[in-house]
Amino acid sequence: MDSQKEALQRIISTLANKNDEIQNFIDTLNQTLKGVQENSSNILSELDEEFDSLYSILDEVKESMINSIKQEQARKSQELQSQLSQCNNALENSEELLEFATRSLDIKEAEEFSKAARQIKDRVTMASAFRLSLKPKVSDSMTHLMVDFSQERQMLQTLKFLPVPKAPEIDPVECLVADNAITVAWRMPEEDNKIDHFILEYRKTNFDGLPRVKDERCWDIIDNIKGNEYTLSALNFSLDSSSSHLNLRVEDTCVEWDPTGGKGQENKVKGKENKGSAHVTSLKKHTRSGTPSPKRTSVGSRPPAVRGSRDRFTGESYTVLGDTAIESGQHYWEVKAQKDCKSYSVGVAYKTLGKFDQLGKTNTSWCIHVNNWLQNTFAAKHNNKVKALDVTVPERIGVFCDFDGGQLSFYDANSKQLLYSFKTKFTQPVLPGFMVWCGGLSLSTGMQVPSAVRTLQKSENGMTGSASSLNIVTQ
Repeated sequence: MDSQKEALQRIISTLANKNDEIQNFIDTLNQTLKGVQENSSNILSELDEEFDSLYSILDEVKESMINSIKQEQARKSQELQSQLSQCNNALENSEELLEFATRSLDIKEAEEFSKAARQIKDRVTMASAFRLSLKPKVSDSMTHLMVDFSQERQMLQTLKFLPVPKAPEIDPVECLVADNAITVAWRMPEEDNKIDHFILEYRKTNFDGLPRVKDERCWDIIDNIKGNEYTLSALNFSLDSSSSHLNLRVEDTCVEWDPTGGKGQENKVKGKENKGSAHVTSLKKHTRSGTPSPKRTSVGSRPPAVRGSRDRFTGESYTVLGDTAIESGQHYWEVKAQKDCKSYSVGVAYKTLGKFDQLGKTNTSWCIHVNNWLQNTFAAKHNNKVKALDVTVPERIGVFCDFDGGQLSFYDANSKQLLYSFKTKFTQPVLPGFMVWCGGLSLSTGMQVPSAVRTLQKSENGMTGSASSLNIVTQ
C-alpha cells in the first residue's frame, strides 16, 4: 500500500512538472506569436519609411532635373526670340528699301534719278539685313538633358531584404555570476564580419524557469555592445548638480566647497533675472536638459528619477544628492575625501528631504559624519540622534545599501572593516547623499559588492538593531 502511494505520488509529481513545462511552453508560444505580429507590424512600418525616403529623394532629383530643363528652355527661347525680332525688323526695312528702289526706276530726270540712286546705295550699305547671321544662335536640341535610368532601374529591381546573421548563442561556460554582477558571454554560430554591434535585452524575474507572461516585466536594453560579452553590474550614478547647494561645485562624481564661486553664480543669476526672467528660465532649462547624465534611471523597476519639482539645497544644508534612485537590490559605492576637508557626511536620503534639511538630522536620512574642524569627531547620524564611532576615519569609505533587507552599512574601503550599520525599513526610494564643507569628495560608483562585505553582512545581520534601539544620544 505504501509503495503504491509513493509510486502514485511520483507519478503525480512528474505529471505536475510536465504540466508546468507545457504551460510554460504555451506561454512561450503565445508570447512568440505576439512577437511575430508586433515585429511584422514594425518591419512593415520601417519598409514604408524606407520607400517614402526613396520616393522623397527621387522627387527631389526629378524636381532638380525639371528646373534644369525649364532653365535651358527659357535661355534658348530668349535667344531665338531676340534673333527672330532682329530678322523681322531687318526684313521690314529691306522691303521698304526695295519698294523705294523700284519706284526710283520710273524717274525720268537724270539729276533726280542720280540723287535717288545715291540714297538707295547709302541705305543698302547701312541695311541691317546684310549684317544679320542667317543661322540660329542656338539649336533646338535638348538631348544633352536626356536621362537614362536603366542601370538604376536594374539596381532597384535587385533590391532584397538584408541578410540577417544567425542569432548569437549564449555560452554558459563563459557566463559568470559573482558578487553583485552577472557577466553574459555569447558566441556566433559562424563568422560574420558584417556585424557592427550587439544589443542585449534583459529583465528581472523571481520565477525559477521560463518567465510566465503574467509575471513579465519590461525589457531593459543595452545597445552598441562591440564585444562578445557584457557585465551587468551594480548601481552607477553621478551627482545631481540641479540638487546641489549653490556653494558646491559639482562635476559628475566630484563635489567641492566653493563659497565665493557659489555666491558669485547666485548673483549672476539674480542679475539676469532682473534683466529678463523669461530669458533666464529658458537658459536654465536648456542647461539642465543639455547635459543630462546618460541613462540615469531608478534601480529596480527603473522608472525615471524625477526630482525637478524640489528646490536645490540652501541655507546651511551644503548637500548634493545622486541622480539615481535605489528601489531594490544591494549596491555599493566608495567615497574619498580631500585631506584638508573640514567637514563632510556620506549616506542616503529619501527624495522628500527638504532643501534646508541636513543629512542625519531628519528621519528621512542616514549618514556618517566626519568633523575635522576645532575638534575631530566621527559619528553615525539619523533623526537628529548621534552615535560616536570609536574608530579611525578611513582614507576611503565604502557604502553598502541593501534596500530590500533594510540595511545601510559603512566600511573602511581598504581593510573592509565594518564602521557602522543602520537597520531600518525603507518605505521610499533612497538617493545617495553627500554633505561637504571646506573641502571636497570624489566618488567611485558602478562597483560590485565586495565578497568580504557580503560575508560581513551575513554575519552582521541580526546583531545590529535599528537606530532607535541603540544607545544613541540626542545631539
